[in-house]
Amino acid sequence: MKSKMLFAAMLLFAGVVHAQVDPTIMTIGGQPVTRSEFEYSYNKNNAEGVIDKKSVDEYVDLFVNYKLKVMAAEAAHLDTLSSFKQEFATYRDQQIRPAMITNADVEAEAWRIYSQAQHRVDSMGGLVKPAHILIGIPQKASQAEQDAAKQRVDSIYNILKKDGDFAELAKKYSSDVASARNGGELPWIEKGQTLKEFDEKIFSMKKGELSKPFLTPAGYHIVILKDKGKFFPYDSLRADILKFIDQRGLRDEIINHRLDSLAKAAGNGKSPDDVLAEKRIEMESKDAGLRNLIREYHDGLLLYEISNREVWDKAAKDEAGIESYFKKHKKRYKWDTPRFKGIAYYTKEASDIKAVKECIKNIPFDKWAEQLRKAFNNDSILRIRVEKGVFKIGDNALVDREVFKKDTVVAEVKGYPYTAVYGEKLKTPKDYNDVRGLVLSDYQEELEKLWLEKLRKKYPVVIVKEVLATVNKHE
Repeated sequence: MKSKMLFAAMLLFAGVVHAQVDPTIMTIGGQPVTRSEFEYSYNKNNAEGVIDKKSVDEYVDLFVNYKLKVMAAEAAHLDTLSSFKQEFATYRDQQIRPAMITNADVEAEAWRIYSQAQHRVDSMGGLVKPAHILIGIPQKASQAEQDAAKQRVDSIYNILKKDGDFAELAKKYSSDVASARNGGELPWIEKGQTLKEFDEKIFSMKKGELSKPFLTPAGYHIVILKDKGKFFPYDSLRADILKFIDQRGLRDEIINHRLDSLAKAAGNGKSPDDVLAEKRIEMESKDAGLRNLIREYHDGLLLYEISNREVWDKAAKDEAGIESYFKKHKKRYKWDTPRFKGIAYYTKEASDIKAVKECIKNIPFDKWAEQLRKAFNNDSILRIRVEKGVFKIGDNALVDREVFKKDTVVAEVKGYPYTAVYGEKLKTPKDYNDVRGLVLSDYQEELEKLWLEKLRKKYPVVIVKEVLATVNKHE
């Protein structure tokens, strides 16, 4: 009885010790967050090189906001979307799949590829290393050209028979420029790699033998067989084969084969995906870094989608909301210097200067570009060049000269000698579109702030200060 009680106490103690290895640093909506998860996020976002580093206490609010948004995404069931599940599974599996094989498995595949090539080459006669002198004959050559080529190759052959230097003659006379630089030497060749006539000749020769001139579709050749032998040793090709495996994505094939084999061996209807999932659970249990990396990607996908729905895209489409925000905070968007809201334009014809102004005189500013395109650039001829916007001093030389009366040089636009501006000079923004980028950014920030206030009410946050104080200060 005592032994049973002692065993139970040991288990309880072991559980307490294990729990303290990675204690809860906070709860959000009742859900615990471990110290290791917080540390992973903090350390990654405050590593060397990060400009705006935060203290642990400063980072808490940023981390909590991040987790709140992820909880909101899960509450909205965004993690059940097929697009999410597919993208996340692809990334997650990419982290696990390489662990399904070892270097020995890749080495075995390299040997398999080598053995197949070795068997093929050696069974067909092995390898030969020729050097040749080519006297090329162009396609559709005249009889005179063919006769001249024959005379030249015979002359070279006669010199070789009298102990002429093959390499020097190749450098001087061979039409094959690439091999000529190397004294006519070609790389090792296996049967079937070259022209049929050339192939038959070189594989019928003995090492050191000099051929008589012979004809192929390329012209006349003289060959000396430098060497012949079996396929290359494995070690001399190993690096190239391993590179080939990576370039062709063959590691994935090895992994797939391994997963299939393990699934079949396990039986009970187990699929390759089940095998991979088991491996992931095993690896995550041993590697907190991997576990946090996968969670980070999972949460990051959800964070992007929920933020787009609740803030970014929502604000961008809410024209009434942007306008209302601008009116409430109009003083915030005052300019230090005036702006010119309009166009700077260049025309081929002097008459188009006035025509442009007449074209858009009673048209809203946001319609100007389309109206001008239809009127002046709607065919193959571009009659005008236009830059439209809200310009400050320094943005456009033509505007600087014509509106702000600056002494500046305006670069000519070739083919468009006539210049003008049209629009109005403003001391302050007239409407939110004049400062849309700034207003939209601030409006998004406002929506995010209100959203987070709601989330904090919905999901209460409790920080365990004693554990927070141990961040990066424990063994």
